[in-house]
Amino acid sequence: MNNPNQNQSEEIPNRLSHFDAKGHAHMVDIGSKANTHRIARAVGTITMQPATAALIAQGTAKKGDVMGIAKIAAIMATKRTSELIPLCHPLAITRVTVDFELEKDSVTCIAQVETMGQTGVEMEALTAVQIGLLTIYDMCKSVDRGMVMSGIRVLEKQGGKSGSWSVQEHD
Repeated sequence: MNNPNQNQSEEIPNRLSHFDAKGHAHMVDIGSKANTHRIARAVGTITMQPATAALIAQGTAKKGDVMGIAKIAAIMATKRTSELIPLCHPLAITRVTVDFELEKDSVTCIAQVETMGQTGVEMEALTAVQIGLLTIYDMCKSVDRGMVMSGIRVLEKQGGKSGSWSVQEHD
């Protein structure tokens, strides 16, 4: 009998790393992995009314410097990812950059996280982006409750046994 999922094993690993052979959740053992320089970049966008973006640009939002506070929130969140995501390892983050690009009706957040360690920093980069965008929402919700966060994804990762990966390779 032919297995309809036969080709699936070529595209997707046959086992999720956070589950053991019995299907129980566990923290992945990284003890035997080499320390390597690891980098991840992530991106996401929050879309809003043009008037909301204008408030951000002018620095006249009721709660203050929206993007400045969002940047600090994103950096702080990066360092606390293992407290938010149950099976993430606590990491010694060596560098975080968070940049915002303001358009007429949106703000895009790009975060890059680096470490010298045994596991990647994709989750930390994604957390930075999401918390940065959530902070923008929080600071502007009094004038625009319809803001939408979207496109949150990893752009690239470097380091470790699996090497480099970027979104361009998979578009």
